[in-house]
Amino acid sequence: MTELPILLDEIRQCRECEEHLPFGPRPILQAGHSARILIIGHAPGRRVHESGVPWEDASGDRLRSWMGIESTQFYDPDTVALVPMGFCYPGTGDSGDLPPRKECAELWHDSLLAHLNKIELTILIGNYAQKHRLSEVKGESLTATVKRWQEYAPAIFPILHPSPRNNRWLKKNPWFAAEVLPALQRETKSILDAT
Repeated sequence: MTELPILLDEIRQCRECEEHLPFGPRPILQAGHSARILIIGHAPGRRVHESGVPWEDASGDRLRSWMGIESTQFYDPDTVALVPMGFCYPGTGDSGDLPPRKECAELWHDSLLAHLNKIELTILIGNYAQKHRLSEVKGESLTATVKRWQEYAPAIFPILHPSPRNNRWLKKNPWFAAEVLPALQRETKSILDAT
């Protein structure tokens, strides 16, 4: 098996779907051998593409708040692995960012996740991550999957994307803030306190 630093270098040099990326390839991820929390989201947005720092935007601020985690812990690759479904910004469509490119997960996820054998908590953000990692939810809505969070917890938390675009969903589904987020924060704290 390729060593993790070499594999991360290979991923960051990937140009597999360059012709489909309007802003060019810039694979963005974070991982370390000792990571105990894994976050699988969609793909970097435009702002993250420009900065090169995963989750360095309003969605990331909200995600860290939801988890109850400080930026220093969040950006420590030996604490948190940030592995999106698509490593590069896919561009924008009519209703927001385009879906993550499928090539990334197919090419890299298995070999990358094989190195992350200390993961205790996996946070699956949005439909793409949930449908990829939880085979039984293929035809299910995001709301239905997230409502069944207790079936997966404490090892896995399926959640919605923390984008400000989802404020309406949050208002319609107050159980998410009342039930899911406190449990997610407890699990995150328990893992961080044990390190």
